[in-house]
Amino acid sequence: MNILVPLDGSDYSKKALLQACDMAKNYQANLILVYVVDKSPSLNLLDRNEYLKMLRRFGEKVLIHGKETAKDKGIDTTTVMKEGNITNEIVKLAKNKKCNLIIVGSKGLGATARFFLGSISNKLANNSPCSVLIVK
Repeated sequence: MNILVPLDGSDYSKKALLQACDMAKNYQANLILVYVVDKSPSLNLLDRNEYLKMLRRFGEKVLIHGKETAKDKGIDTTTVMKEGNITNEIVKLAKNKKCNLIIVGSKGLGATARFFLGSISNKLANNSPCSVLIVK
């Protein structure tokens, strides 16, 4: 069994990770953590490049923290960073890794910090190739 957990650094995604760790332990599942660098905001080229660098650095920190959290719970993880449309990249990864479940937080950091995971969780629920557990 493969469980995919999209992370964005929000409290909701941290709760989703804790839920995923419990499920992975109970079902001897593989845990895959993903951070998607959203490439959709339209900024001028110099600002956009710097913005993407900042998101990549932030994503690395989020994935490291997620991996450490899971390790503290006795769970090994695979981490993946993707770039593109958030929902599309999560759906593609779920298909490629043959995930049985996506566990996602109900809300994210918000538009000013990064993106609305609320809209992402809704899109995932409608487009995912597998079941989606939305954690509040």
